[in-house]
Amino acid sequence: MTSSFGPETTSGCGASRTLFSSAPDFAETAARVRTCRLCREAPRHGPPLPVEPRPIVQGTSRARICIASQAPGNRAFQSGIPFQDPSGKRLREWLGLDEPAFYDPDRIAIVPMGACFPGHDAKGGDLPPRRECAETWREPLLAGLPNLELVLLIGQYAQAWHLGRRPGGLTETVARWREIFSESRRPRLLPLPHPSWRNTPWLKKHPWFEAELLPVLREEVARLAGRT
Repeated sequence: MTSSFGPETTSGCGASRTLFSSAPDFAETAARVRTCRLCREAPRHGPPLPVEPRPIVQGTSRARICIASQAPGNRAFQSGIPFQDPSGKRLREWLGLDEPAFYDPDRIAIVPMGACFPGHDAKGGDLPPRRECAETWREPLLAGLPNLELVLLIGQYAQAWHLGRRPGGLTETVARWREIFSESRRPRLLPLPHPSWRNTPWLKKHPWFEAELLPVLREEVARLAGRT
């Protein structure tokens, strides 16, 4: 059985990964993440973060599901609450969870590829998650979640990190969800598109996602996100 936390192939971070020999405490690591200013004060990839850092993560060591998302959006940046926007509403519908269950850190961990809102590009879209964040914090955060049984890979950045870069991009990866979900690695992985409204055309073009993948996702979430 292999781990889902360190693919043999390298991803966008540009370095191989190994799990820590002893798992750090998630709460302690998350507290350190929330004070991190690395991408603002000592950036390693490009210019400094264009906004004041406000790292956002959620979870406890009891969580059985991890949402491996991209990076907080502007609304999450303003509120300090992950997925507090239309994308979050759609994601909760996909999962079959109400807000109390979704925001229960004993049930759901949220560990984005970049913990801070990265700012906007020239067209008004969100910039990619900062690479410094995953390079520095992803392994210790995930290692502090020993009870994970399912990791939801939302978007291309999380998919590349956990699966390695594969031909065909996001659509090809999500289309192979049955193969990925049934692999022997633990925790199990399930690739998803981003729930942004910008992806509504993608959802309409690929009706199999809602017809075939979502029922399996909801069944698995219902099994794992029961009362703790």
